[in-house]
Amino acid sequence: MSAANKPGFALGNAASIDEVIDQMNLLIEWSIRNQSRLGYFAALYRLVTIQVKQGIRTGFFENGPRMERLDVIFANRYLDALQAYMHGQPVSESWRLAFTQADNPRLLVLQHLLLGMNAHINLDLGIASAQTCPGKAIADLRHDFLAINRILSSLVDEVRTDIDRISPWIGLLDHVSPAASKAIINFSMEKARGAAWEFALSLAPLPEEQKTVYCHEKDKQVTGIGTLVYQPPGFLFQTGLFFIRLRESTDIGKNIRLLQERNLPPVSDTGQPFSM
Repeated sequence: MSAANKPGFALGNAASIDEVIDQMNLLIEWSIRNQSRLGYFAALYRLVTIQVKQGIRTGFFENGPRMERLDVIFANRYLDALQAYMHGQPVSESWRLAFTQADNPRLLVLQHLLLGMNAHINLDLGIASAQTCPGKAIADLRHDFLAINRILSSLVDEVRTDIDRISPWIGLLDHVSPAASKAIINFSMEKARGAAWEFALSLAPLPEEQKTVYCHEKDKQVTGIGTLVYQPPGFLFQTGLFFIRLRESTDIGKNIRLLQERNLPPVSDTGQPFSM
């Protein structure tokens, strides 16, 4: 990324959930001005962060202060990675894949979103959880981990209406190859939800040097999943993606605005944050 295109503000090291949202607002505004697809995931993730903040306020989570710590650590893994990438510094392989592919105009908006979700859920969520509750304390996090995981794993369904507007022929995926369509849209989301918690449980009690090795190996696995998202196998499916792209909106700023302006249902202490 050239110096002229870099944001004039720093990302990462957020100290509160409000600071996370402020940074995302700046990133989204920059992405719209610069027609950057990096804004797709940022717009979606901003909505999730707002939902988590509301859930903390309304008592949706078992331990509000702990959830804010987790949310900030979790968000900083994304923001720190993007800051590092923009300045040519090392980042995890899974995030590098997602950020690099943001320059790829051949990917659907949905694929850009899923690449970000893949790195953040399959890798970052377990790491952030183990950092928030190291050792045996990780067991106490299970309730709230599953709560935030439900929010994250509901993203695809919740933005499907927006995706249909951005990409009117997205439904062709189901007709071209139902199995492949499910794989690219969910990227084994059901399996990922359970795997993220198992990853956190395995990571939390490890010594720091072992955590580093384990996270590196996990990153390789997650990158492999991401590769299937941006380059799914099968000539027929690839052909279907080509025709879907022909009708997809190429107005990046408009697409980002559509994703960030979606009105999600409120989080309450008695209800679910999203329809499941």
